[in-house]
Amino acid sequence: MGYFDEIFRDTESHFKKLSERMLKEMEEIEKAIRSGKLQGEWEVKPIEKPGVKGYVAHGRFQLGEPLTFPKQAIDEVREPLTDVFEDKDHVKLYVELPGVEKDDIQLNVTEGRAEVKAKNFYKVIDLPATHVEFEKATANYKNGVLEVTIPRKKETMSEEKKKAIKIE
Repeated sequence: MGYFDEIFRDTESHFKKLSERMLKEMEEIEKAIRSGKLQGEWEVKPIEKPGVKGYVAHGRFQLGEPLTFPKQAIDEVREPLTDVFEDKDHVKLYVELPGVEKDDIQLNVTEGRAEVKAKNFYKVIDLPATHVEFEKATANYKNGVLEVTIPRKKETMSEEKKKAIKIE
């Protein structure tokens, strides 16, 4: 027997086991529907044709209690998603704060970092540029996204006029 014959035999065996398991699960669902344990709008029709056995299920099912989140998971402090971009004139921060009101946001910017606090969100963001005019930072909040713009310090005349000198 060749290598491929063995692979196909194994695949067929696994498919048969999976099909049997699925049919058994569908039978259990059908029983749960009939007994009233499974709530919701439903329609299950068995398929029994020569060479074909299975079920067609349509509807919305609810198994057990509706999905709820534990209160501690809702109240725990989460780190918001952030993006940091910089160009020659500014450093821009984008902080996602879904469901937060503008008045609930606390933003502090210093020379090397920005700190955002809002309801159960908290994040300290290290700024990529240390030479920023943090006292001139501006912020806008719209559609759950906080946008912070921090201007870079302008180069001094001595820095602008630097020239590389070739060493001989």
